[in-house]
Amino acid sequence: MAFSEIDRRRVEKQVTEFVEARRPPVDLRVQMDIGFHVEGQAVELFERRRSMRGHRIEEPFARFVHVRSRSVWKLYWMRMDGRWQRYLPLPEAERLEDLLEEVDEDPNACFFG
Repeated sequence: MAFSEIDRRRVEKQVTEFVEARRPPVDLRVQMDIGFHVEGQAVELFERRRSMRGHRIEEPFARFVHVRSRSVWKLYWMRMDGRWQRYLPLPEAERLEDLLEEVDEDPNACFFG
C-alpha cells in the first residue's frame, strides 16, 4: 500500500533535505549526483553517473521500507552482488530521520564506501 498524500510529502521533504546536503557541487553533478525514488512504502537512494559509454546510469545504495502495521522503518544496503541486505547495525527505527542520520554517518562504509 502506498503512502497517503500527506505522509508522502513529509517523507519526500525529509529525504530531499538529506539528498541536498549530500549532493556534490553543481559543476560536478553532470558526472555524479545522488537522488531518490519513492515507490509504494519504500524510498530508494541512488547514485547517478555516466557510464563508460556515456549514458546515465543509476545505482541504488540505500533502501528504506516503511512497515505500517508496526510503525517502523527498515533499512537496507546494496551488496556488491546486487542484492539488498538488511543493515544489521541499525536494521530498523521508528523514525526515518534516525535511519537517514545513520546513512549520512555511514560508520560501516556500506553506503558511501
